[in-house]
Amino acid sequence: MRLEDIRPQAGSTRRRRRLGRGVSAGQGASCGKGMRGQKARKGGSTRPGFEGGQTPLYRRLPKLKHFPRYTRRLEYTLVNLRALADLPAGSEVSLQSLMERGIVTTNDGPLKILGDGEVSVPLTIRAAAITASAKVKVEAAGGRVEILGS
Repeated sequence: MRLEDIRPQAGSTRRRRRLGRGVSAGQGASCGKGMRGQKARKGGSTRPGFEGGQTPLYRRLPKLKHFPRYTRRLEYTLVNLRALADLPAGSEVSLQSLMERGIVTTNDGPLKILGDGEVSVPLTIRAAAITASAKVKVEAAGGRVEILGS
């Protein structure tokens, strides 16, 4: 057996279509592409994802909600001052202590104290973040605020 003796297996190859070479060739005139239109023309297929000039889906999606385009935002466990109003004087407020007392039930991330409500007793707050209004209210009641690295 020599290199020039190698042939494809019988029936595995088909002859190429010769388009537009007369009716007897089987693909004459419109070449099997129908009558007119973009898909009947030479090179007349659109690129993948093309929607006729409308903004395609792959460009529309990032504008819609729930598609993170940037790094993930830091989610906080949020607690208002009104939830801390019943704590005894001098108690320490942290995510662990709030979970032990049942004020917070789930750990949704670092603790952040919000300023809704009033505090009348001095508290030591250890949180990752605190709003300006909450800090003013806690310090006015004689408490301290420690910001932890989140």
